[in-house]
Amino acid sequence: MSFGSFDHGDGDDAMSDINMTPLIDVMLVLLVIFIITAPLLTGSLRLELPKVDAPPAQRTPQVLDVALRKDGRLYLGGQPITLPQLAARFAAAAQQSAQTEVHLSADAAVPYGDVAQVMGAAQHAGLSRIGLITQPPTAATSAAVR
Repeated sequence: MSFGSFDHGDGDDAMSDINMTPLIDVMLVLLVIFIITAPLLTGSLRLELPKVDAPPAQRTPQVLDVALRKDGRLYLGGQPITLPQLAARFAAAAQQSAQTEVHLSADAAVPYGDVAQVMGAAQHAGLSRIGLITQPPTAATSAAVR
């Protein structure tokens, strides 16, 4: 069977071409229906909320910045502090808000046990949001790692 010719040849041969036009028309109609109805499916309520002159709720959690130097000295917010004093500050902060975050900056040469003691004191006080502060590697360091 040759394409583009008007010669139908023998009438006994079965036609093997499929007319895709009706299928495409149906699919386009369905597409238009879905495009129109999709925004209507999202449920929303139109409310006119009362206007109140009040300060906005404070959503930013309290942050405790803890630094640990390689010689073992602890700092809270830039001020020197001991581990028992730090544990007491953690307990006081946990009583105020359980969402208090601890940002721990430790020197790379600090033993893991010292870092674990500070993290344990925070967790014992009820603070579970602990972040370890790091620096992005420089080009020389990242090339040496590869």
